[in-house]
Amino acid sequence: MNLRRDVFQAIADPTRRAILLLVASQAMTAGAIAANFDTARPTVSKHLQILTECELLKQEQNGREIYYHLNAKNMKAVADFLEPFREMWDDRFNKLEAIMKAKIQEDQKKK
Repeated sequence: MNLRRDVFQAIADPTRRAILLLVASQAMTAGAIAANFDTARPTVSKHLQILTECELLKQEQNGREIYYHLNAKNMKAVADFLEPFREMWDDRFNKLEAIMKAKIQEDQKKK
């Protein structure tokens, strides 16, 4: 059975998240990416394959080298999923900040 991976399966692995961070700022070859990890190159190649299948990375051939770049468009699915949680936590932190400020003001008035 051949299951199609999605972006959430791809980013579930810490090595793949690290690869995404590496290529976020510049395109890199598989060898350059693998040099950042203490694992066998075939292992990194498998991670690159998964990220490419999920279309989080794009490949671009330049001569004999294949460069991997971040496909930021497909990271939007992750951002869209996380947005409600971000809003919830922002709201909670804002409430906590208001409580802390009120407590500080109360303590200062007592002095």
